[in-house]
Amino acid sequence: MPGALARATAVLFLCGSQALLRSQDSAALYRYDGNIAARWSTPEGRDGAPCAAAENNGAKGHPFDPIKAGATCVLLDVKGPGLISRIWLTVADRSPEMLRSLKLEMFWDDAQRPAVAVPLGDFFGVGVGLGRTARFHNAFFADPEGRSFLCFIPMPFRTAARVQVTNESGKDLTHLFFDVDFQRMKAWDAGDLYFHAYWSRDRATTLARDFELLPRVEGKGRFLGVNVGVNANAAYGNTWGGEGEVKMFLDGDQGHPTFAGTGTEDYIGTGWGESEFQNDYAGCLLADEKVRQWAFYRFHVPDPVFFENGCRVTLQQIGGGPRATVAALQRANVLLIPVSVDSQGTLTRLYSPGTVAQADDPKVPDGWVNFYRSDDISATAYFYLDAPSSRLPPLQGVAERVSGGK
Repeated sequence: MPGALARATAVLFLCGSQALLRSQDSAALYRYDGNIAARWSTPEGRDGAPCAAAENNGAKGHPFDPIKAGATCVLLDVKGPGLISRIWLTVADRSPEMLRSLKLEMFWDDAQRPAVAVPLGDFFGVGVGLGRTARFHNAFFADPEGRSFLCFIPMPFRTAARVQVTNESGKDLTHLFFDVDFQRMKAWDAGDLYFHAYWSRDRATTLARDFELLPRVEGKGRFLGVNVGVNANAAYGNTWGGEGEVKMFLDGDQGHPTFAGTGTEDYIGTGWGESEFQNDYAGCLLADEKVRQWAFYRFHVPDPVFFENGCRVTLQQIGGGPRATVAALQRANVLLIPVSVDSQGTLTRLYSPGTVAQADDPKVPDGWVNFYRSDDISATAYFYLDAPSSRLPPLQGVAERVSGGK
């Protein structure tokens, strides 16, 4: 992305939403850049054509599109180099089921496989998908009043871009309003990377197996971040489910990752549990202990995660509780495997593959017992790659996406 816009976008992307005005490239706001031509794609003017608002004599003749059950609505379909800089949309049915049933796809450079294939709500940060719609604003996404969805992630393309929404709900959607803001470019920078997003869900994670936030992708790129939704298993009662550590396996990592955190809530910058909060790069948008649901996110902007030939990101499925509580769960035959005990700052390690320690063993000290558990986890991972498509698994079917049980 040559020119002032590229410099401004790079500063915004690397340093944060407020950095542009503080940086030496703030002059890009008032300098003309002949490399770009700004365009909008809306129902009133598809693909930035210069004949927008032509219907009904220009008097709000085509502000929205319906999407019948099983149909696809194309929001953008353009050729040549360019950059998507903002996406806004809203739909008439914002139920959790519809937001999980609408499939958002993005294709770059006429690739056969989409770089993005994600439930619409999850893509825009409604992480659990089965809970309420949050009102929030961070560096990359916003839902100002719980009624609309915005994305500010820059998405360059070399020869073509197509963005579309498919209604897999089984019922008609009466209204889709949208606005895809993009810039046509005269030139493509060989150093640019393609934006990707991947979503998956495991309704009952396997004991002692980490959930893959991002299965291994091959190529050069950058892991941008993730939003995660948790429907905690009621079998574990009021024990805490967020003791699992995020691990990042970069390039040639095999058994041990380059990065490993210290706990789930630690990963998003808080501690000792999660309550609702939000900032530019991390937050928890839903923390409902009554229904045992959490939704949280983190973006690696001030702490960039680049990889040379591959990346895989996982989240351990570990929770914790007082020793007596965990022992009672074991006696009730609840699925769990104790892994360690924190006793006044002394960590006693209990886990060995193939064996299951007993929390009520007299040799186990009293304290906080961390244990492997099985919950309903879903996640959207965002990343850049040096190819317009990847070999990641396709999006799971709509039945798996909307199911409320394990």
